Amino acid sequence: MGYRRASKAYSVPQTTLEREVKEARQKKLSSEAAAVKILGRYKTVFSEAQEKEFVQHLIHLEERLFGITLSDLRTLAFELAEKTTFFDLLDSLYSKYKFSPNDIYNADETGILTVANKPSKVLALRGKKQVVTLTSTERGVLVTAETCANAAGNFLPPMFVFPRKKENPLLMDDAPPGSFAVYHESGWINKETFLVWFKKFIEPSNPGPKKPVLLIIDGHNSHTKSLELVNLARANNVVLLCFPPHTTHRLQPLDVSFKAPLSTFYEQETRKWLINEPGCCVTIYQVGKLFKAAFSRAATVQTAVKGFEKNRDISL
Repeated sequence: MGYRRASKAYSVPQTTLEREVKEARQKKLSSEAAAVKILGRYKTVFSEAQEKEFVQHLIHLEERLFGITLSDLRTLAFELAEKTTFFDLLDSLYSKYKFSPNDIYNADETGILTVANKPSKVLALRGKKQVVTLTSTERGVLVTAETCANAAGNFLPPMFVFPRKKENPLLMDDAPPGSFAVYHESGWINKETFLVWFKKFIEPSNPGPKKPVLLIIDGHNSHTKSLELVNLARANNVVLLCFPPHTTHRLQPLDVSFKAPLSTFYEQETRKWLINEPGCCVTIYQVGKLFKAAFSRAATVQTAVKGFEKNRDISL
């Protein structure tokens, strides 16, 4: 049926029909979706199924005496909307750039303490009240390691942030091959140190106009508050994407499969070192060597691929 006949049959102005059809074709809407009329200035964000699931979740919380206020409700809805938007954006990026597993990267920082967070479990006689194990007597010092892997299972050399003002090559003694160090008083990563890492990331990832790469990161201030980072990424064909808040423990591949074994292996290597060096304490000068041993055990192809596969939306 043509525009003129449809206009007469349904008493709708021909210009209105032409405009609506044009918009539907641009948005690639089905005939059913195009026929839905949205009234008012408010638009729904969630689908009907999502709204029902959300209601059931609230009922579940209410039944267990969780006091959900209107402010809490808005927060929960906002987090769900951000997560939905993240996957919609991810789908559009995949459709536009056709990323391969080699071109999808996840970067994340992990804190390393010279003193283990908790002593390793040791064997002892049942019922013994005092069980002795070796631990460092010094107060722990924080060193941050920036790690990165792609969906094909390849890890890039890590970057260390040492809590020092001046460069000291001895801190990198026997560190992982290809790794490098930056220095900041706190030992935490910030905008400047992450920018140093990003410049190093460009070379091994090898992005180009015809083959851009996707780098997915969390919403840390060092990532999201740097205009220089955004401009540098755009100039070098790196597509940046941030995980929604409070979701990295479930969505971020390195959080899902890599951090736990890395921490376990690092504690094991620290314990070995203390046994072989009686009377000594672990300092930041041993971090590179101990991290190298733990990293070589944890940074396997299987570990990286497993992290991406647990979230199939990210692993294609």
